[in-house]
Amino acid sequence: MVTWIRQFTPVYLAFVAAVGVGAGQTAAPPAVHTKVIASAPAADAVVRNRAPLRRNKFDLLPLGAITPAGWLRQQLEVQAAGLTGHIDEIWPDLGPDSGWLGGAGEAWERGPYFLDGLIPLAYELKDPALMTKASRWVEWTLTHQQPSGQIGPTKNDDWWPRMVMLKVLTQYQEATGDARVIPLMQRYFAFQAQEIDKHPLFEWSKYRWQDELVSVVWLYNRTGDPKLLDLARRLHSQGYDWRRQFEHFPFTAKQTRESLGLKTGSANPDIAMQSHGVNNAMALKASPVWGSISGQAADVEAVHEQIQILDRYHGLPNGMFSADEHFAGPDPSQGIELCAVVEAMFSYENIEAILGDADFGDRLERIAFNALPGTLTDDMWAHQYDQQPNQIKCTRTDRQWSTNGPESNLFGLEPNFGCCTANMHQGWPKLVETLWMATPDGGLATVVYAPNEVRTVVGKGIAVKLVEESDYPFEGHVRLTVEPQSTVRFPLRLRVPAWANGTKIRANGKNVVGRIEAGTFYTLDRDWHSGDHIDIDFPMLLRVTHWYHNSVVIERGPLVYALAPTPEWSKLKDRGPASDWEVRPSTPWNYALAIDEKHPERSIDVVQRSSKGAPFSMDGTRIALHLHGRRLPGWTVVEESAGPLPMSPVTSAEPEESLTLVPYGAAKLRITAFPFLSSP
Repeated sequence: MVTWIRQFTPVYLAFVAAVGVGAGQTAAPPAVHTKVIASAPAADAVVRNRAPLRRNKFDLLPLGAITPAGWLRQQLEVQAAGLTGHIDEIWPDLGPDSGWLGGAGEAWERGPYFLDGLIPLAYELKDPALMTKASRWVEWTLTHQQPSGQIGPTKNDDWWPRMVMLKVLTQYQEATGDARVIPLMQRYFAFQAQEIDKHPLFEWSKYRWQDELVSVVWLYNRTGDPKLLDLARRLHSQGYDWRRQFEHFPFTAKQTRESLGLKTGSANPDIAMQSHGVNNAMALKASPVWGSISGQAADVEAVHEQIQILDRYHGLPNGMFSADEHFAGPDPSQGIELCAVVEAMFSYENIEAILGDADFGDRLERIAFNALPGTLTDDMWAHQYDQQPNQIKCTRTDRQWSTNGPESNLFGLEPNFGCCTANMHQGWPKLVETLWMATPDGGLATVVYAPNEVRTVVGKGIAVKLVEESDYPFEGHVRLTVEPQSTVRFPLRLRVPAWANGTKIRANGKNVVGRIEAGTFYTLDRDWHSGDHIDIDFPMLLRVTHWYHNSVVIERGPLVYALAPTPEWSKLKDRGPASDWEVRPSTPWNYALAIDEKHPERSIDVVQRSSKGAPFSMDGTRIALHLHGRRLPGWTVVEESAGPLPMSPVTSAEPEESLTLVPYGAAKLRITAFPFLSSP
């Protein structure tokens, strides 16, 4: 290892020589600090929390350690061919005039949001065109740091968009080893420490301070500079107290513009910021991340109560809570914003690392394999601002949203607000980054199952490759092949989902010893030789769970299943390769199910289907469920959505019909929470 000064100088000089610095541009000085506190870690090193930080149960691997394979790689390739790979070519807010490229255009959060997904996508796919595109944006920030240490466009001094850009820079440094990143971040944090009392956190930064804390901890673990922990404490003291909100939770019912005091053209009142869906999705990680610094177990563990409260008052079957755009209650015709989906995923990824609790892996999978694909078109050229678990029309009209507008559930380029257009890109790539995590004892843990290959070091620095082959979450078999550089002993922790009672694990064909308990990690601690393999069989049994008005949701493994009325897509507007769409059903949707709750396999048939399309598309659906139901004529359309669910059980004199349910993520129109018949 070498110090960052030795690494920095040739990289910096090579860049300046290659592209030059034009008139009026300010290249960042090569160094401000003369004291180097610590050597930079090797590019493939696992970086753990330094004292006095509280140790994590797991540690994140650097970007690039995990490569997607199988269906997951196909999904990322769809994303690269869709909006993520081309949005800067068609959308002015991310075009060449962006303030984050030195132009006079949008200069707030949209450039950093875009990069927060583009960077990991480019380096996970090892796509030269995407890497070139991403580096153009990053280079502007790296070469235009102001003498004060401030970064980003000069037309605003808001802390919030810079919080996002810091996340971008940490990922870029991990992927490239670019030695300019760490000193730039040091200068920026020194500048912020000087300014933050004069210009304290306000509005969005006040409620999203925990996102900057992630980057502060990242840098502290690489430099050991104690001033960073002082800055972290000041961010915490100025930021909103999320833990206290959930100790005295005031938002137990659906919010409205009137209840929140929202007025067009006026700033958001504090109560609106506190009940804002995306703010709360980001805030999921606030107590655990702060607990890493405070050292208090109560801070770390507070997230459990927070999640239980969201489930109780606003929980939806897709793994999210309702907020369209503010808390909206448990009715499955309420929605959730795409920004909240990807931010909740990022929060759960960080929470899993800090707490090491298998439940957070379960929650992450439920969102990633249901809510995320369910709000995107198959080709990822369009998205919704709000998705509904019971979504029967996507049309331009006023609905029962808490505070959102009439375009909120259209599929398009920028329905309602463009924030999700910029922010949607991080969902799939950051999931890839966290499929595996390192353990403090030199081992590895599976956090989310999907086909991939991971390369890292285990034990006392032995290189290892693990190949994961699976069609999970569609099927329950997973094979892991271990290929260490040399024979090495290390623990392998395998997450057993809470729904997976009866899981079987075999090592080199032999059943493992000991109890395999659902909802925990099973540990295999042994000597590993090249070619060793582990086979995991999760029982993908059907489950019936109860939700709003005693409705039922049908689940299999981590997937939620839905009835998909045949959609009719109507184009509203061409936007180059992208378009805005309305979607209407051409077949009925208002059914009650005939099911055997205690033995759902007696009333539901699991049917294998050939897969020809993208993983979460109707053509790509691997598994469908066949069952029966009856129409409920009294369950009608209200405010252009599925009306209030009848309290189950219900009766119907309509004839019994055969129904097919498909994975939630494939159904762009859907019923997910059903009434059920009193007599199956």
